[in-house]
Parts: sequence; C-alpha cells; structure tokens
Amino acid sequence: MSQPSSRPRRRLPSVEETSAGGLVVDHGEGTPRAAVIARRNRAGRVEWCLPKGHLEGDETLEQAAVREVAEETGITGRVLEPLGTIDYWFSLPDKRIHKVVHHYLLERVGGRLTIEDDPDAEAIDVAWVPLPELDARLTFPNERRIADLAARRLAGRA
Repeated sequence: MSQPSSRPRRRLPSVEETSAGGLVVDHGEGTPRAAVIARRNRAGRVEWCLPKGHLEGDETLEQAAVREVAEETGITGRVLEPLGTIDYWFSLPDKRIHKVVHHYLLERVGGRLTIEDDPDAEAIDVAWVPLPELDARLTFPNERRIADLAARRLAGRA
C-alpha cells in the first residue's frame, strides 16, 4: 500500500485567454449550412468544432471572429449578431488556462472552403454541414448549444 505524499501539490499558475470565432452560414444551396473545421486534440482524436482563435493586436472581437473564420475555413463572412460566449478551463504542463470564446453569427460573403490559409495549421479538414446536422457533427456540447441558437435565430429571420 502506498503512503500519501506529505509534499504539498504544486499549484499551477492561471492564465486568462480571450478568443473569438463563429458560425458562418451559407444559404446558396437551399438548406442553410455552416462551415466547421476538424482538429486533432492532444490525444490525437479528431474533433469537429467552430472556427475560433486569439485576438491579434488591437482588433475587436468581431474583427477577430471574421479573420479567424477566414483563416481556418477560407470563407469570408460578415457579422450578423453575437451568439454568446463559452468559457472553459484546460491545463498545460506549466499552467492552467481559463479561456473565454466569443461567438458570432456570420453570413458568407465570399471565399471557398480551404484550410490552406490557416497560419497555425491547426485545422486538418473543413466542411459545409447543413444546420440540422450540426448537432451530430460538432464534438463539444457548448458549441452545439451555440449552433442551435444560431439556427433558431436564422429561422426567426426568415
């Protein structure tokens, strides 16, 4: 039987991070569809998620969302409205990170699906997914909630 350690556990420093991204919608083929990306998590599993990333320089949340969507999906979008924020914690070997992600509903105004312009090369795939299928495709429940809110808001615009 092992003895409990008498050493106190080292508390990792905490860091606050802010990101922005969103759900960019295209209405071109009848059923509205959203551009989503696939990434590999630290364990190597593929996760489908909404495009997002850190703010650069003095850009606003909306500017960061438009830029991140374009970089990670190839699609240029115009912000229609905010969809809400998601916050979560995760740990790296040397710190704990509290991340707050601001999501926006965007309308496609141009571009083509590609991950070639992702400067971090985090995205491994990109796809148009019909809004009714997002719940089955997106990995994270909090992003499924954002997608559901976007679908309801778009239905109210019709």
